[in-house]
Amino acid sequence: MTALQPWQQSGQSVMRASHADRERAVDVLKAAYAEGRLNKPEYEQRMGRAYSAATYGELNMLVADLPQGPVPGQFVGPVAPVPATFLPPPPRPTNSYALASLICGIAVPFTGVSAIPAVILGHLAKSQLRTSNEEGDGLATAGLVLGWLGIAFGVAIVLLMVGMVAAVSTP
Repeated sequence: MTALQPWQQSGQSVMRASHADRERAVDVLKAAYAEGRLNKPEYEQRMGRAYSAATYGELNMLVADLPQGPVPGQFVGPVAPVPATFLPPPPRPTNSYALASLICGIAVPFTGVSAIPAVILGHLAKSQLRTSNEEGDGLATAGLVLGWLGIAFGVAIVLLMVGMVAAVSTP
């Protein structure tokens, strides 16, 4: 009985290799050749063996003496900070009055009384947004529209009720 080679001792060494596994090994060989770690005859020999390899063990033998990624400690020294010109601008904060106006506007059908705060907060938000560097113009506009619609609907209901009372009380 022969002694097992180090690459044969693990259970993975006899596992069948896929086409993707062979391509990964070929990529390592190509990089090693481009970096000057392999000469042309050795590169060609290993490439042929890589494409005919059937197991992980065979592929591991071909690339075991080659680095398979960035060499540790290769990039030594301080890392230069990225200039601010290339960084995206920081996100602008959202105006809290605009958000509150939208929330009050959405709540109008459920509460009925939040229409007036929606309109007031929407106008406050619009006023602040003219001078600040905040976002939320669309939120404030939506809150204003929903608030004014709620007020108009409330006034229409009151007028309808008054009209009905007047119609019932007239003989």
